[in-house]
Amino acid sequence: MIDMATRIGDVTLPNPVLTAAGCGGTGRELGRFFDVGRLGALVTPSITPSPRAGRPAPRLTETPSGVLNAAGLQGPGIEDFLTRDLPWLAEREARVIVSIGGGSVGEYAEVARLLGDAPGVTAIEINTSCPNVEDRGSMFAAHPSAAARLVRAVRASAPRRLPVLAKLSADVTDIVGVAMACADAGADGLSMINTLHGMTIDTDTLRPRLAGVTGELSGPAIRPVAVRCVYQVHAALPEVPIVGMGGIRTGLDALEFVLAGASAVAVGTATLHDPSACVRILRELDGALKERGIDRLADVVGLAHKPAGSLHRRIDPNVGLAGAGGGATEPIEQETTQ
Repeated sequence: MIDMATRIGDVTLPNPVLTAAGCGGTGRELGRFFDVGRLGALVTPSITPSPRAGRPAPRLTETPSGVLNAAGLQGPGIEDFLTRDLPWLAEREARVIVSIGGGSVGEYAEVARLLGDAPGVTAIEINTSCPNVEDRGSMFAAHPSAAARLVRAVRASAPRRLPVLAKLSADVTDIVGVAMACADAGADGLSMINTLHGMTIDTDTLRPRLAGVTGELSGPAIRPVAVRCVYQVHAALPEVPIVGMGGIRTGLDALEFVLAGASAVAVGTATLHDPSACVRILRELDGALKERGIDRLADVVGLAHKPAGSLHRRIDPNVGLAGAGGGATEPIEQETTQ
């Protein structure tokens, strides 16, 4: 048996596979395909103080190895979430990380306060990529001081029992600087990366494919950027838990993020064409660890940062890497920590 448990703040999750905010709905959508209680946690779409209609259609278009979306945080608001969605998830014993959004620091703080009184919430994830209406629409994630101010307000409004995660954008000059500011402000963990800002133009109509012109890029196209960000931030903040995300489709993709420094991973775009992607990736990750002779997920978190001599290896020439979601077929090595 592989010990897949992982910790975020004072909370222990039974396994490291989560949904990415906005890609798993509020549970009912995925609940038709598998028991959502099997996930490490379900991360909700970003919940805002009031209902939001979102942006006009078309607001989704495919790109090479990815998807551009311009949904605009569509949702019914915090009151509806608390009365309709959260009880449904609680009945299924799902661990729930609630993503929150807003247009001002005060709006985020109010949502965090209301969540603090609600049973069934495991943690709060701050979507720092929302535009700050108090600063000419500049997203909070773009400036370390703005991101820190947001984290500090949410941390003050939420009870200490709830870990607070700051979800970061790679559309910044220095993601490590933003990450350090969020950690100093009280974030118990970091989620990265959020989607990348992009656009595409239809060469037949000669117009942008999205009604909102620009959108948010997700999928395998952004995975190398996401892995780089996780690696850099873990190097700077090795004690801060990271939820890694960005184009994860297989168990080996998930393992790559863990090796870079992620304590957990979130699956997003893959669920759009494979609603059971999360449980499949968890199964593949488990298999990948077994094939490498690894007994605990925690033993390989950030392993890519360590010198080659950090593990004693016993080579088993009869075991290959095939079957763990793809990869090489060279002999593998059973590993035990020093």
